[in-house]
Amino acid sequence: MNLKFIKMHGCGNDYIFFDCFSQKINNPEKLAVKISDRHFGIGSDGIILISSSKISDAKMTIYNNDGSLGGTCGNGARCTAKFLFDRREKFLKSKNCVTIETSSERIIKIKKKKINFIETFEVDMGEALFKSIKVPVLTNLENTICYPLKIKNKLFNITCVSMGNPHCVIFCDKLSGLNIKTIGKEIEKHKIFPERANVDFVKILDKETIKLRVWERGSGETLACGTAACASVVACVLNAFHQKNKKIKVIFPGGELYVTYKEKKVYMQGPATFVFEGILNTDNF
Repeated sequence: MNLKFIKMHGCGNDYIFFDCFSQKINNPEKLAVKISDRHFGIGSDGIILISSSKISDAKMTIYNNDGSLGGTCGNGARCTAKFLFDRREKFLKSKNCVTIETSSERIIKIKKKKINFIETFEVDMGEALFKSIKVPVLTNLENTICYPLKIKNKLFNITCVSMGNPHCVIFCDKLSGLNIKTIGKEIEKHKIFPERANVDFVKILDKETIKLRVWERGSGETLACGTAACASVVACVLNAFHQKNKKIKVIFPGGELYVTYKEKKVYMQGPATFVFEGILNTDNF
């Protein structure tokens, strides 16, 4: 069986996209594991299936590189929007805005813009949820903010936010030298996170800039994460490091995003980059 695919990335957070308007994917969990492998496959942080939706322009379904189902993805959403604008524009209701349904039942709205002749995408990521039961995180607090969590005999103060997927935000004095693989894996699968968690390590640079490294549930450390950028900016506001309604630059190893937390909603701006496309033969899978 041959499957057409497109590889795209947002600030280095790369996914393999399948147009499921015109083809069917069997066993996407197994496919994600096989082709995400960076040595024996195409290489990616996961796969995203783009299909029809009854309530939006399209639906994106995310599978992490371990085969687990993802809730939502900011970088993946921008890339999905780019695919829709570039390849299915005649089916869209608007020429500069698309709506995308996610597995977490959120509807993400994305506008295409040009700033200094460079294509960029502004994403309405929806409401940030930080009540513990909504994240979910199992603590005795209504909101889990600056909560002490012990990992390998070390205490981490965590703030938990959901952007359609659970995030555990940790503020750090420095990001270099952190054993993110060990700490991230321990926190991701900690018993207080019944649905596991993305772990966001944040260094505050100034009143308008943060630096971020992310351990994503089901994928490991990635070069960027859109929902982590959003959750981290919300956590900065909850901990009084930043103010609402201010655009915050979020610096990742793979690039930069801009996030604004207004009222209850979070808005993100950043690029989406086409890498290559091809045809995958799955006969040996």
